[in-house]
Amino acid sequence: MQERSQRTETNQVERCPWWLCFTFDNFIRRSLQNPVKILSPYVKEGYVVLDVGPGMGYATIPLARLVGRSGRVIALDIQQHMLDAIYRRAHKAGLQDRISLKLSKPDDIGVNIPVDVCLAFWMLHEVGNRKRFVNQITEVLKPGGKFFIVEPKLHVSYSNFTESLSFAQESGLEIIARPNIFISSAAVLEKKVKILTEH
Repeated sequence: MQERSQRTETNQVERCPWWLCFTFDNFIRRSLQNPVKILSPYVKEGYVVLDVGPGMGYATIPLARLVGRSGRVIALDIQQHMLDAIYRRAHKAGLQDRISLKLSKPDDIGVNIPVDVCLAFWMLHEVGNRKRFVNQITEVLKPGGKFFIVEPKLHVSYSNFTESLSFAQESGLEIIARPNIFISSAAVLEKKVKILTEH
């Protein structure tokens, strides 16, 4: 899970340094933002889950346990150091067979397989073109799939967060839940199922 960024005048973003993410996975954070408690209502065994901007795997490893042997977690990041850290943690936990690591481009997620759930935890504010990003996520979600967005309240304004939700709704997603997560703004959106009618 990636941390603070600042938008510059050129619309670039300063992303979380890979070495800083070592400080994000600790007992205090797990007690306040328990990934299993947060994610288990939306992630089931056998699911394919896309974890975007996973940092060093704070949610990736718990997700791999939730999806079980028949599921898969795709950890997607633009920084190879983050993926290398997840690789080591996955092997240590014996979960390497459930986790796929993918290095993406800043403007293209590069995923073309359908997913049941996408998690963007404390990372959407680091995206240069949020509307494009959200559209790409919507495209890979299965009908009825969930997009779980969580942003830090400390440095992402509520107007910025609601703007991201607007982008998601414009892309065809519908807000179905507003989970209460410590010092965060959060929403779960669902891809609408298209109902075909006979003429």
